Amino acid sequence: MRTRVLTVVLAFAVLAVAGFAVPLLGVTATQRTEQLVAARAADLDRFAGLADQAAESGDTGALTAETTRYTELYGEAVVVVDARRAPVVQTGGMRAADPAVARLVDAALRNQPVSPGGTLRPWSRGGKLLARPVGTGTRVSGAVVLRASVRDAADDIALRWALVLAGAAMFAVACVLLARAATRWVVRPLHHLDRAVGALAAGLPAEHARAGGPPELRQLATGFNRMADAVTTALEQQRRLVADTSHQLRNPLAALRLRIDSLQPRLPASATRTYTGVTGELERMEHLLDDLLALANAEHRAGELAVTGERQAWCDATAVAAAQAQLWRPVAEQAGVRLEFAPGPVVLMTCTEGELAQVADILLDNAIKYAGEGARVESRCFADGPDAVFEVRDDGPGLATAELTQAGIRFWRSERHRDVRGSGLGLAIAEQLVAGHGGRVEFATADPQGLCVRVVLPRAGHGASGPKGCTA
Repeated sequence: MRTRVLTVVLAFAVLAVAGFAVPLLGVTATQRTEQLVAARAADLDRFAGLADQAAESGDTGALTAETTRYTELYGEAVVVVDARRAPVVQTGGMRAADPAVARLVDAALRNQPVSPGGTLRPWSRGGKLLARPVGTGTRVSGAVVLRASVRDAADDIALRWALVLAGAAMFAVACVLLARAATRWVVRPLHHLDRAVGALAAGLPAEHARAGGPPELRQLATGFNRMADAVTTALEQQRRLVADTSHQLRNPLAALRLRIDSLQPRLPASATRTYTGVTGELERMEHLLDDLLALANAEHRAGELAVTGERQAWCDATAVAAAQAQLWRPVAEQAGVRLEFAPGPVVLMTCTEGELAQVADILLDNAIKYAGEGARVESRCFADGPDAVFEVRDDGPGLATAELTQAGIRFWRSERHRDVRGSGLGLAIAEQLVAGHGGRVEFATADPQGLCVRVVLPRAGHGASGPKGCTA
């Protein structure tokens, strides 16, 4: 917005400067040209008077001496001819036979007005020819032609133009400074409001937007502050409710588990199935509570990263993935799944080791649970252009094409996996952790069968691209 406002204001400033500067430059050049012509017209009148006296007396000495001295002083050539176009005086290398001089002599002998024509410019050079008839309007006895030097006049025009352009530039700079100040006055409250909106959208306590700028923006900032206070209060109450609920639920669940465990030795064999179902439900509730808290923390962390723009953390994704695969190998063997890690070059990923380890745990846990006994699960890390990729593939039943778009939805589970232990929150947690660092989680069908899950994050270093094994 600031750039657009400045562009519009500067466009008007340029038009305003051009509107008064261009005519002023033209007037300056015209005035200096007229001054030159007026000064040389006086000299021509003097030479015409001397030529008239010489024609009457027949003595050209005074005329010759005056024109010669004039040429020596000012470097401007003078030609005087009589009524028969015969040269009387020729100085400065100019000759009456020159075509341009001859045309002016003809016009002067016919007593026609001769206009020098043309306005001087700073780059004008050479000379300007001026002519006067000798004698009166009824009796023309000759003509005088003077070649005036325009160098000094052009230099004066250049100086005056420089002053005009300098003034125009100062005016333009003043317009720029005024426009910057005005746009800063208008836009600065919008920047504060934008930061406050970003913090509020991320679920963080929103700082109050400064009520500055025009009255409309001050009113908007005041209204936003009231809304932010109400939303922040509601979010804080929600967080406290989750925290208090989790705390209050953990203690009763722990006490209930102790009581149920203490009842086990006293239960008859016929109650074993019921006992197993109760403990299973307790475990499911405990896992669900843990996942809800993990999801809340992941959302809060993603909001912080989205507002602050923090991208400084990075880790060796290959090393973290290898370590997590080693930790999950006993679990996979117990489930009858072959877990492998494909070693590769060092891949630096923009996230912390703890966050990547948590995401890897979620993906490996899902792959081992849902791939089925006898399946093969492979994890690896590689670079793909500017991205670092952590991939987990299996050759199990996978998901249908229509189910791939729902895999990251909270609490969603495939109909085939309803009886498998889990809350349906793991992938949602992983997506929140990855999104906070500007990445994404991709779900695709593995080749030839199974599920391929990729965690794609910006790469913090350089690495070679790994092979591809997923097809959308």
